[in-house]
Amino acid sequence: MASLETWIGLRYLRAKKRNGFMSFITMVSIAGIALGVTALIVVLSVMNGFQKEIRGQLLNVAPHAEIGFYDLSAGEPWQDLRKYVQGKKEVLATAPYISDQALLANAGEVRGVQIRGILPEEEQKVVDYGKNMPKGSFNDLKPGEFDIILGDGLAQALDAHSGNKVTVITPEGNVTPAGVVPRLKQFNVVGIVKTGVYELDNSLALTHM
Repeated sequence: MASLETWIGLRYLRAKKRNGFMSFITMVSIAGIALGVTALIVVLSVMNGFQKEIRGQLLNVAPHAEIGFYDLSAGEPWQDLRKYVQGKKEVLATAPYISDQALLANAGEVRGVQIRGILPEEEQKVVDYGKNMPKGSFNDLKPGEFDIILGDGLAQALDAHSGNKVTVITPEGNVTPAGVVPRLKQFNVVGIVKTGVYELDNSLALTHM
């Protein structure tokens, strides 16, 4: 009482000797289909695993969502933004930050960076890469002091180690009688951070907000 497809398959699979060639062709066809399906399953598994790994790494270094003011001229404090999300069960933690582009110089090398001003005790609640830093910790960033934490790749490119000084150059300059002069300030390297994401490790610099 097998289905028509099953009957046809069994008919060719169990062919008599005079139909041995047909049985051989059937075996080759089955093996080819099985190999193709196996390869497809393996590729899909690898791609899904790779996608999950990349997504996990990105979410370890970046927040799931960011909110900010469109109009900064109003002078509203960042604490007001927390009122929008406070008490919502979906929100596990929040942390403020200020971000801008700058140049870092040391030992004749200059690199463009994304410099972020953070509150160490708050930042640790929303990112994971501060837990196992190669050198130092977020808590080494002290308010009112010019301390900086560099990404691992950035520190290597600048040949900067914990305890060294690097020069931070901001795009906003000071207007003087001689013209616009870039703003320069030396910062103490108090830590090295490794996120596992190549772009961030080569462009991230953290200071106290």
